[in-house]
Amino acid sequence: MDTQDLTRLLHVKNNTKIVMLVADGLGGLPVEPGGPTELEAAATPNLDALAARGVSGLSIPIKPGITPGSGPGHLGLFGYDPLKYVIGRGVLEATGIGFHVGPDDVALRCNFCTLDDQGRITDRRAGRIPTEESAPLANMLNDKVKIPGIDVFVEPVKEHRFAVVFRAKGLGAAVDDTDPQKTGVPPLAPAAHDEPSRKTAKIAQEFYNQAVKLLAGQPKANGLTMRGFAVKPHIPTYEEVYGLQAAAIAVYPMYKGLAKLVGMEIIGTPATLEEEIDVLAGAWNDYDFFFVHFKYTDSRGEDGDFAAKVKMIEQFDAIVPRVTALKPDVLVVTGDHSTPAALAGHSWHPVPTLLVADHCRPDGCTTFGEKAAICGGLGQFEAVHLMPLALANAGRLEKFGA
Repeated sequence: MDTQDLTRLLHVKNNTKIVMLVADGLGGLPVEPGGPTELEAAATPNLDALAARGVSGLSIPIKPGITPGSGPGHLGLFGYDPLKYVIGRGVLEATGIGFHVGPDDVALRCNFCTLDDQGRITDRRAGRIPTEESAPLANMLNDKVKIPGIDVFVEPVKEHRFAVVFRAKGLGAAVDDTDPQKTGVPPLAPAAHDEPSRKTAKIAQEFYNQAVKLLAGQPKANGLTMRGFAVKPHIPTYEEVYGLQAAAIAVYPMYKGLAKLVGMEIIGTPATLEEEIDVLAGAWNDYDFFFVHFKYTDSRGEDGDFAAKVKMIEQFDAIVPRVTALKPDVLVVTGDHSTPAALAGHSWHPVPTLLVADHCRPDGCTTFGEKAAICGGLGQFEAVHLMPLALANAGRLEKFGA
């Protein structure tokens, strides 16, 4: 019996409300020995006040030493073992924008990139091209790329991101990403690991060949990389596993897609963090559980910009009083993984996590940060255990055994 089997057996319904605030890529590192992390350098009076009331710790997204992608990182927070439920990024992106991924589909997430005249990547995100510039390019590819015997769908997502779906019988998704994760080199060729996936890789290469011809002459987005080839898996829902009516509030489609796959209802169309909290307040009486996602702590870390990530953390802190004013019975504050500016990317470091509830056991922490959290009452724990802790503190789990 695993943890989800237990929660299925023990969960009960009541009128409590649980809020999970996720600052994407929250965890960080000092940029100099003995210095603060981004979270420790930020002015976070509201999170510090919560730390004094609640219990802190460090969550391990997957396993010690394993660097997670955003999909596995969030699955862990939602209580789903990321090693059991493997969801590719392509399905998350496509589902997040409302595309129905079917049984004959392979979905992938693409990035527009900038190529030099030798076909080498000079900017992996095409200067973070705005959506109003990238969407017409994605729509153009949707209209003009034609591959015999294959249905090809190209959908704009946000900024440099777009989703592609190949539809045909017998396709596999065991295809490597084509993003080399560095500049100065060309995109990689799609490499497959089994026979059905070799068919997909051949289709993907043809898509790339046609696309770069169509994009030639674009000042920013004259190339693309492909990531997260995936088919849609079966995943039990929040209602089945936890007995919760769950809602997700996010700006970026990928996180909406992941939430939808675990049975959350996507509510509102916010464009900013403030608007996300407006949606939260407006839907307060309609759901038991709310997942609220903030992206920009992650993207500033990926940019390697320590000061900008600090500002994003301070922006995140500023909305906390609006959330606590709603009086959630359980409030969880965490991240899906660490994105230290010092590394300019995701890392394996455990993530500061805070739980506040009437019946939690306060641990003496008076600030919210990595050094404090390592001494907190939650200790270091795998993220899949966070949902049972939230349910228990909400009075939503019965006793196990006689």
